[in-house]
Amino acid sequence: MVNRSTRPVTSLLHTDTDLEQRIVSLRHQHPAWGARKLKRRLEDLGLTLPAVSTVHAVLTRHGLIQPKEPAGHPAVGRFEHPYPNSLWQMDFKGHVPCGDGRCHPLTVLDDHSRFSLCLQGCKDERRETVQDKLIDTFERYGLPERMTMDNGSPWGSTVGIWTRLELWLMRQGIGVSHSRPYHPQTQGKDERFHRTLKEELLVQRDFPSLPVMQQALDEWREIYNTQRPHEGIALSVPSSRYSPSSRAYNPQPKAAEYDSNMQTRKVDISGKLTLNGKAYRVGKAFIKEQLGIEEEAIDGIYSVWWYKTKIGVIDLKTKSITVGKHGKKCSLCPRTCVHHVSGLNTFAGEGA
Repeated sequence: MVNRSTRPVTSLLHTDTDLEQRIVSLRHQHPAWGARKLKRRLEDLGLTLPAVSTVHAVLTRHGLIQPKEPAGHPAVGRFEHPYPNSLWQMDFKGHVPCGDGRCHPLTVLDDHSRFSLCLQGCKDERRETVQDKLIDTFERYGLPERMTMDNGSPWGSTVGIWTRLELWLMRQGIGVSHSRPYHPQTQGKDERFHRTLKEELLVQRDFPSLPVMQQALDEWREIYNTQRPHEGIALSVPSSRYSPSSRAYNPQPKAAEYDSNMQTRKVDISGKLTLNGKAYRVGKAFIKEQLGIEEEAIDGIYSVWWYKTKIGVIDLKTKSITVGKHGKKCSLCPRTCVHHVSGLNTFAGEGA
C-alpha cells in the first residue's frame, strides 16, 4: 500500500506551458519590462493572456523577478498636450562612455504621444550640432508648434538672454519655452524617457565606437516607439498616438519685415545697435540681424522688435536698454508679447 499524491491531475489555474515560455522568452529579450508591459505586448501580438498577477507569478517562478518587485499599477493621470506636435520636449541625456571618448545622446520627445522623434548620439553639445540633428528631425516629422528645453547651454545659457538657437527655431514659427530653473519636472516626460533609455540600453552595453552606439540607439528607439507598452498612455505604444506635422521645414525663411512706422537698425558684430548716436547692447544672438525700432506713446521710450517678438525697450532719457523675454503682464510692454517673463537685463547706453 502506497500513499497517492493529493495534487490534481489537471489544474484550470495552471498557465499553459507554451504561453509561459512565451512570457519567459519576452522577458529575456526585455529584462527591464515588468508584468504589465509583457502582458500587453503579448496581447498586441495576438495572444490571450491571464491576469497581470499571473504573469508576475510566472516571472517569479522562473527567477526573473525579485519577490519585492511590484506587478505594476495603472499610471496616474498626468497633464499632456491634447494632440501630436503641439509640444516637443528636448534635452541631452548627459554623456555616455563610447570608445575612447564620450557620446551625448540628444533626445526629442512628443509630449502628447511620448513618441521619440530624435535619439542621436552626438560628439558634443554645441548649437551647430543640435541644429544639424533637428533639421533631420524636422524634415522627417515636420515642425511642432512649440518646443521646451532647460536653461543650460546651448538652449538658454543665461536666463532672460536670447540665444541663437532660440532665434533659429523661432524663424520657423516654433514657439520656444524653458523649464523653471532647478525644476526638471517641467520636462518630466523627457526625463522619464532618459531613465528608461538608461535602464533598458545604456547600463547593459559597452560601445566601442559612435557608429556602433548609434545603431543600438536606432534599434532601441524602434522598439520603444512601436513595441514597448507605455504606462503613461494606458499601455499603448507611442507610434499608435503619433502622426507627423503638416508644417514643413523651411531651409530659407523670409527676412524680417517691419511696419512703415518703424525705424530699422542692423546689429553690429559686438551685439549692439545705434539709436540717436548712442550704442545699446541687445545681445550676441542678434549679430547682423535687422531689428525694428518703434516709438511708444511715452516720450523717449522705444520698443525693439525682432520679427513679431518684442525683445527690449530703450529709454533715451536714461540712455539704457532693457532686454528680456517679456510676457503678457510685463509693465514694459504696451501690447501683448509672445514669451513668458524669464528675466530682464538692463544695460547702460553708450559703450554698454
